[in-house]
Amino acid sequence: MINLAVFPNMEKDNVKNSIKEFIAICSEFDINVLLPKTISGEYCTDGYDTSSLEAMKNIDVAVSLGGDGTFLQMARGVEAYDIPVFGVNLGRLGFLAEIDYKDIRAALTKLVNKEYVYDKRSMLQVKINTTAGVKTVSALNDIVVSKGGTSRIAHLEAYINGKKSGVYAADGIIVATATGSTAYSLSAGGPLVEPGLEVMIITPISAHSLTARPLVIKLSESIEFKVLAPSEKIYVAADGIPVGEIQTEGMVHITKSDHNINIISLTGRSYYETWQEKLIREK
Repeated sequence: MINLAVFPNMEKDNVKNSIKEFIAICSEFDINVLLPKTISGEYCTDGYDTSSLEAMKNIDVAVSLGGDGTFLQMARGVEAYDIPVFGVNLGRLGFLAEIDYKDIRAALTKLVNKEYVYDKRSMLQVKINTTAGVKTVSALNDIVVSKGGTSRIAHLEAYINGKKSGVYAADGIIVATATGSTAYSLSAGGPLVEPGLEVMIITPISAHSLTARPLVIKLSESIEFKVLAPSEKIYVAADGIPVGEIQTEGMVHITKSDHNINIISLTGRSYYETWQEKLIREK
């Protein structure tokens, strides 16, 4: 029997309306569903708690029900436990949550028959000094260093492996993994990158210079941003979740994370088929 931890986006009506059916479908395949402990009692399933090693050690696979945001939340929850994951798309695009709910039976058939491959994705790690101390957070898609809601642009001095590489005057900077190339970086003018590549993509957000262009570097490099005056306060987010804020002369450190995420590929589609299908659907 497979122990399957489900990460549902309970803010979406279509997810809430599908959970009971999803549990029933899983039972047809002799799959034991676990839900977050906060809602497991409501659905009469076993529960899990991502903060507890004891609660997570018997989980074989994790699945997200929602969109890519739900997938990213799941990735943060399981990154320390080396649990393989896949996503079921009940959102809009779903680059990461690539399985449409209508195809769930076909996907579960492949899962129980082990007809799949692992797609290893690298993560980033950001470290900043806050008033509460040093804060370190991982991200599967991207780290964003931005001016937040203020009207004043961000002035950031960039260093790669300790050597100054330039100064940016922009609304902010996105540092994305290859996986995150289809997210915020893409909408800011960054390139599409095959997700298996070990690279980081540095993409300025609304740069105040025609010479500021996206830059692709090796994932093994380290990146630092120093906040320059007249910037007063800069905000840092990892996969869209706030990490903290830093003041003038503060530093943001970004490196490759020690953790990877193993995505179970159940569709048989190549990355190139997936992004063309999703982008065409978006139009």
